[in-house]
Amino acid sequence: MTSEAASTQMLSEILEKRRSLLKALQTKRKTLVKIINMKMRRPEFLRHLWWKFDKFQNKLKWKRPRGKDNPMRLCLKGYPPLARIGYRTPNEFRNIHPSGLKMAVVSSARDLEKLDPANYIIYISSTVGLKKRQELISVAKSKGFKIANE
Repeated sequence: MTSEAASTQMLSEILEKRRSLLKALQTKRKTLVKIINMKMRRPEFLRHLWWKFDKFQNKLKWKRPRGKDNPMRLCLKGYPPLARIGYRTPNEFRNIHPSGLKMAVVSSARDLEKLDPANYIIYISSTVGLKKRQELISVAKSKGFKIANE
């Protein structure tokens, strides 16, 4: 009887762990889906008259229209939208790696102690030399971190 009770208790613990893991994965998936949807809804902001002049073809970056009678600045119908604060990503979804993890720049092994491998993906700082970089990579892998710039 006691062995059966112990086995059922172990099974219930295993099931509880699985449930919590599945719940965490589902919430992570939901946040990633939200991020993807937001990126799809946001228009691509290009400078005014980029379609008209050849000199803008290679410089498509956003520049705010400043002219007095510029129809794009006046937000007239038929012209591309202006980049505004309403298009910004919410705080909770900002600075997230495509894997869904938060990003952290690391320059020493001490920095790794503060971070959790389940929540962070690390970038090794560009100022770190080769010898120290190899040590950092070995320490990070032993702790279970993912390294974005190996």
